[in-house]
Amino acid sequence: MQPTAGAVEVPVTLILASSPFQEIGVSIVLIIDDSATEVHQLKSILEGAGHSTLAARSGEEGVEVAKKSLPDVILMDIVMPGLNGFQATRQLHKNDTTRDIPVIVVSTKAEETDRIWALRQGACEYLVKPVKGDVLLAAVKAAVA
Repeated sequence: MQPTAGAVEVPVTLILASSPFQEIGVSIVLIIDDSATEVHQLKSILEGAGHSTLAARSGEEGVEVAKKSLPDVILMDIVMPGLNGFQATRQLHKNDTTRDIPVIVVSTKAEETDRIWALRQGACEYLVKPVKGDVLLAAVKAAVA
């Protein structure tokens, strides 16, 4: 579809969760991870499947971005300096504005106790890095369903 004269292009990242784009499967995913490599890999998978992404490099920044942008789902690393992923997930879950945003933990921590603790903090899913693209996309789809 060609844009008409005078048309204004709006980046998908500015469309909020209540967008009609939800009906066609476009989700806004906030990635909270201090590793540029991990952010790049997750963005590649998600954007390749048609999702829009935002990124934050710390737990503190992630909580603020989530409050302002209200993404459809959040991918949360655990091991980060400052506010770690458990703490950030707990803050998001206790906040009236962000409590209903699903949080999927994506971490190198593979212990069952870490998974249980993340779920107790409010996460809806726990994936261990490196995560396969199809597993990540299925978790995102389930979280926004």
